[in-house]
Amino acid sequence: MEVSPSMQDPPIWQRLLAALAYLLPWSDAFSFGRGLFGLFPALQWLGVPILPIALLEQAVPFGGLVLFLVLFLAVVRNNKVPYVIRFNVLQAILIDIVVVLVSLAFQVLQLGALDFVGKTLSNTVFIGILVLVLFAVVQNLRGKEADIPSLSEAVRMQL
Repeated sequence: MEVSPSMQDPPIWQRLLAALAYLLPWSDAFSFGRGLFGLFPALQWLGVPILPIALLEQAVPFGGLVLFLVLFLAVVRNNKVPYVIRFNVLQAILIDIVVVLVSLAFQVLQLGALDFVGKTLSNTVFIGILVLVLFAVVQNLRGKEADIPSLSEAVRMQL
């Protein structure tokens, strides 16, 4: 009995590219962990994978916006790119948008200036995005779709 292409697990190169997409939201969420880095210095090693993205965003004017547009227009809206990659890139972009909005809320409400409350909220965002990114990466490497409630549904509607 032959299995249809839609029922097969994606090839390893598609899984890896799909997993790499989650470096985008992780690069923006990493700064929320500053309070934890003093307590657990080993957590700083979680920033090593995002160095290329951080360098790109700093080297190119409006690097974050350029990266967003390239990923959205060249990957998500390109039907020649495999579905699993398009799905995960769009999901990573939506997570990144949430992280950027939370970051803006921190700046506007000056939550970083509050000692206990600000650090607690910042640590919560850091750990929450870390768990979300790890879940998505592990699911991708297993060849499964990282199903995040509401978010994945929104991604499916866009694709």
